[in-house]
Amino acid sequence: MNTNSNVYTVVYTTIVVVLVAAILAFVSQKLGPAQQDNAKAETLRQMMAAAKVESTDALYAKGNAEILSLYSNSIDEAFTIDLDGNRTGELATDKENIELMNGLKAANKAIKDGKCDNLPVYRFKGGISVIPVYGAGLWGPIWGYVAFEPDGTNIKGVYFDHESETPGLGAKIKDEPWFREKFSGKSVDFSGKPLFTLGKNAEADGKSNAVDAITGATMTSKGLNAALNVWFEAYSKYLGTAAESTTEEE
Repeated sequence: MNTNSNVYTVVYTTIVVVLVAAILAFVSQKLGPAQQDNAKAETLRQMMAAAKVESTDALYAKGNAEILSLYSNSIDEAFTIDLDGNRTGELATDKENIELMNGLKAANKAIKDGKCDNLPVYRFKGGISVIPVYGAGLWGPIWGYVAFEPDGTNIKGVYFDHESETPGLGAKIKDEPWFREKFSGKSVDFSGKPLFTLGKNAEADGKSNAVDAITGATMTSKGLNAALNVWFEAYSKYLGTAAESTTEEE
């Protein structure tokens, strides 16, 4: 075959493309399970960091298998609810079959459309309920987990993450322990609007449902504030019921 002909070029290019595609498919198939395990363990670390099952440093020092075991031993139950607070499904919590609700982006849209029926709730021992939050930061999605005390109002802890926020500014929502700790002991006001405030000098008037925003990270803070309020509202009937039950017991 004439190596200078168009036919040779097309055939050669086709063979190379097919070989590269086959190699990539093989690598993806081999690495897929490991990537899924890493993603699951990372989500569990973030949830347990919010619930303060162990310190964040201790959780990130553990391997994936240890994280799966710790979660399975620390969780009481996991399930899904709808926007009315009704239970809609169960999520497995045994080590070999741990189920998580992924697709927070799709759930975020469904919440805003008023028709979400698969909001996950992870209830840890001691009655701590962990819920996710999701929204848009300055450069991409931001998300995280908020742990509530058994009363459904007071915040036990939080953990936030992001895809591409600015290092040293918006990225502080993940990188700075002091920022996450500001949420511990705060509460959500399910009877008012906004339910929670993350903003400039938000703590100045002493409100328990407010945290000061990160200086220099205005857009990331606004995005996180919006995400918190959207998702807190979505869980308000479920968490509000817990608050009412605690009040009645007192």
